[in-house]
Amino acid sequence: MLRIVGTPVALGLVLAGLYAYVSSQTLDRIEQQSLNAEYILSRTLKHVELTAIVAALVLLIAVPLGILLTRPGARRLNAPVLAVANIGQAVPSIGLLVLFAVAAVALSVDVIAVIAFVLYGILPVLRNTIVGLQQVDSAVIEAARGMGMSRGAVLRMIELPLAVPVILAGIRTALVITTGTVALATFVGAGGLGDVISRGIASNKTVVLVTGSVLVAVLALFIDWLAGLAEDYLRPRGL
Repeated sequence: MLRIVGTPVALGLVLAGLYAYVSSQTLDRIEQQSLNAEYILSRTLKHVELTAIVAALVLLIAVPLGILLTRPGARRLNAPVLAVANIGQAVPSIGLLVLFAVAAVALSVDVIAVIAFVLYGILPVLRNTIVGLQQVDSAVIEAARGMGMSRGAVLRMIELPLAVPVILAGIRTALVITTGTVALATFVGAGGLGDVISRGIASNKTVVLVTGSVLVAVLALFIDWLAGLAEDYLRPRGL
């Protein structure tokens, strides 16, 4: 209960402290343009939109691919695919953004940002899906097969439920990573809270920079809190 209630209360106090800090400053015209409620809300909604799209695509790609790579006929592809996913994670996200911005000039900035962030965030979910399925006791699988269950039924009723905690942990990690890195979308003009940070850097306005940075951090922690609740709720009972 303390974890469930404590996190939003703490984040609310951080936001209240940020509001008090900004209110205590004498803002010039540039700072007022960057710190008005309408602008902050629009950047926050854009940030959440990009994060949701990237997270959905990561799940649609990584979970089925992870399941496929644990099947007997495709296990030999496990190492090469993970190596490619590791490259996406190893390359700095700002580097991926620049590469796609240069190579895919015909694409919109939103599409460029989404592709780059999907490649960057796919590894935790893919790896945890593979590890989660691989750690299921082979004796349990053989017992289910001995009872006459098909391979598909074993996957749906035995393997996936037992792998859910590990898969959810990977999804939670990917969500937090994505929320933070989406701030870099500002460098290709895709928007988000990175716009606030970028304005603070460009105009040398500390109050704007601090506001953008704190909002990104609070949003990432809030999404991590929501993912933690979902992880507890979706975890099979008894595990």
